[in-house]
Amino acid sequence: MILLPAPPIISFPANPTLLLSSPPYWPRRIDNSAVVSAASREADSFTSKSGYLFNLSADEADSLSEYNFPRIDAMYKKKPLILLRRLAQIGTTFGFWFGLRLADEALDRSEQMFKVRAAELRKLLVELGPAYVKIAQAVSSRPDLIPPIYLDELSLLQDQITPFSTEVAFNMIEDELGLSIDELFSEISPEPVAAASLGQVYQARLRRSGEVVAVKVQRPGVRAAIALDTLILRYLAGLIKKAGRFNSDLQAVVDEWATSLFKEMDYLKEAQNGIKFRKLYGSIKDVLVPKMYTEYSTSKVLVMEWVEGQKLAEVNDLYLVEVGVYCSFNQLLEYGFYHADPHPGNFLRTYDGQLAYLDFGMMGDFRPELRDGFMEACLHLVNRDFKSLAKDFVTLGLLPPTAEKGAVTKALTDVFQDAIARGVRNISFGDLSGDLGKTMYQFKFRIPPYFSLVIRSLAVLEGIAIGINPNYKVLGSTYPWIARKILTDSSPQLKTSLQSLLYEDGVFRIDRLESLVTESLRTETALVQKPVEGTDSKIVMKQILAFTFTEQGSFVREILLREFAKGLDAFGLATLDSFTSVASTSIMPFSGSRPFNSLTEEDMTNLITFYRLISLFSGRRGSETQVQAVSKYGEARLTPLDEASLVMNQLPSAEEMLPILSILPELPQESQQRLLQLPGDLVGRLVSRAFARTIRRMFL
Repeated sequence: MILLPAPPIISFPANPTLLLSSPPYWPRRIDNSAVVSAASREADSFTSKSGYLFNLSADEADSLSEYNFPRIDAMYKKKPLILLRRLAQIGTTFGFWFGLRLADEALDRSEQMFKVRAAELRKLLVELGPAYVKIAQAVSSRPDLIPPIYLDELSLLQDQITPFSTEVAFNMIEDELGLSIDELFSEISPEPVAAASLGQVYQARLRRSGEVVAVKVQRPGVRAAIALDTLILRYLAGLIKKAGRFNSDLQAVVDEWATSLFKEMDYLKEAQNGIKFRKLYGSIKDVLVPKMYTEYSTSKVLVMEWVEGQKLAEVNDLYLVEVGVYCSFNQLLEYGFYHADPHPGNFLRTYDGQLAYLDFGMMGDFRPELRDGFMEACLHLVNRDFKSLAKDFVTLGLLPPTAEKGAVTKALTDVFQDAIARGVRNISFGDLSGDLGKTMYQFKFRIPPYFSLVIRSLAVLEGIAIGINPNYKVLGSTYPWIARKILTDSSPQLKTSLQSLLYEDGVFRIDRLESLVTESLRTETALVQKPVEGTDSKIVMKQILAFTFTEQGSFVREILLREFAKGLDAFGLATLDSFTSVASTSIMPFSGSRPFNSLTEEDMTNLITFYRLISLFSGRRGSETQVQAVSKYGEARLTPLDEASLVMNQLPSAEEMLPILSILPELPQESQQRLLQLPGDLVGRLVSRAFARTIRRMFL
């Protein structure tokens, strides 16, 4: 029996569907007959095995509201016996488990005992406490990295840890909120519906409003345990650093992780994070962010909207995975405020098909200059610009400024060339990380503290997706969004990067612009609108025109106008040459005159660019073979004269260009107004080019 003040707690009606079908952290149905009362249940394994860590006084433990290494160090220097006991516990626990694994190999029974050892490891991690559970959670969503049996066992650590006493939990709620349970809630579940590393969750109904809520209560002793474990990990990181085994500042990485973990233990901070997250991302299509009740929340108790559904990893819904990936890249690269703990237990698929985010304790901030640097790195990687990629790694802090750029460029080319050759849609974040790891030590690569959470976030997301579709690639899925961001962002840094990408040695790379525009149009698919058919030329034309003639597209529009004017100028010269050649041939049939004799190599290049721009805007984006046939960057070995002739013959006819006129009324008013200014801009540019060419020929 639970000892509670009168009147007695009113539990939910005996309706397991309402109460337990899909709790926020535990979507499986619970067998009520297996639930025992808090009074008769033994202490959870963490308390029974590691309860001595709670010997810090309540005041000392509660005062650890944020991570402060010197203060933690000073606290435990006064309690050396606890520190030594913890070191002994960690050493003997893992030593015993690894000893059993070695014995299994020696006795040739590894396969038979594999599942047993996986279950034992999970139990040992729970006994050691939240810090080790958190580490295990980080790898429990990577089916491509750990064996399935271990994956199944470690995934239980996401939300199925033995709960602590309900009596203790209810007393904590009353102490924190200053009211009795029955004054706060008209109904509350007599047992937790889910238990995780830092706390456990009850379902309740607010007495004041009647709303169904989730009540999260912090596990006793977690602050003291995590403080000691991060102290130990930091000292171990220092020893590894002194041994010279890693180039990264592992102590700084531990500090970053511990800072986030301490923030996660502040439930009032989590409520504020949830409110901010809901404001920034709650309007994204098919994303649900629960409401927070700050008036019922403290540093140890959090009340939030109840969400019903199933774990995303347990349902075959790749669409919602893509929604999650899109939302996560939006977090990283749009606002920089991102969910840094996206393990599968924190994602639900609601019964109406939405993706619900849960647990906002561990959040990260990605500074604007780093966001731009990350996008530049993706851009240069996809376009095989490894020289610029080496500079990006310095900007991001992955390489020291003293690194030899030439050697790094060659190494990156060797590492990434094969992966990129498979195409952007086939690039795996996990593969890239693994390939890069082979060269990290040679060039003193390091992982900046801020980047450790970003890498973890992306790796976990790809792991969830791979669990549903083994061929899923996070970078390939999100590169369209990155491409559109590069094309439309107002950041001076990104504009400079785009300018450098599109103009290599002063030559306009129309192929790179085609790639960026084509990829950016993929963002018009399921993430924000209904899917569209990329082969429908009218839809493609409308997308490109609407994309270009907006305020956000001004920078790209200026580049297009410049190159279009160059192409029109070359086209005019080629046409004049053609007429001159025909006239000469009719007068002197055996003169041997050929068309385009007055076109320079630059004019030839501009004419080819003109063809490809017309093809792009007419929606007639031909196959790769056709493009290569008229491109000096392609494999075709044509003379400049043959190239010019081929371009002239393949330009879209007037009839093929008519659909553009029918699209114009469908464009936004803003785009129509800018289109009306286009002829005047082009005429001005053409006159300037013709005048400059005339002066050049007269005097040079």
